[in-house]
Amino acid sequence: MQRGALLDAARTLLSEGGTEALTFPALAERTGLARSSVYEYFRSRAAVVEELCAVDFPVWAAEVEAAMESADTPEGKVEAYVRRQLALVGDRRHRAVVAISAGELDAGAREKIRAAHGGLIAMIVEALADLGHAQPRLAAMLLQGVVDAAVRRIELGAAEDPDEITEAAVAMALRGVRG
Repeated sequence: MQRGALLDAARTLLSEGGTEALTFPALAERTGLARSSVYEYFRSRAAVVEELCAVDFPVWAAEVEAAMESADTPEGKVEAYVRRQLALVGDRRHRAVVAISAGELDAGAREKIRAAHGGLIAMIVEALADLGHAQPRLAAMLLQGVVDAAVRRIELGAAEDPDEITEAAVAMALRGVRG
């Protein structure tokens, strides 16, 4: 029960103020626990981050995968992959993962994030192979780069509307730079 409340508070802190906002005093204040009690659940900030990744990333990835499964064609799967990730940008779980990714983390936490992203990239490889890409894994990594750039653009509150950014990212994914 307390562990869940601590993770929820961590999500809020990360989405509101980035990694610098995630402190044990702030977690204690948000949950009404004593700071020493927070240490009973997590030994460090990195441990909080690792657990958030372990809990939240699979949920996020499952939503992307479900969107892809509802598509009938490889192109539809690519479009669903891009659209669903960008639709999740406003979700607290997503904002927390973005904040985590941007922060200073120890090697263990960074490796967990890399592994989670690797699982996301693996989802799209088959659709890209079905489209005839000679190097579908490389194409998947580059496609994720387009998605990540669009996420950052949306997160920054760019001049473009998030829907415009999404449409541009989908067009880039499906047609490349030809537009």
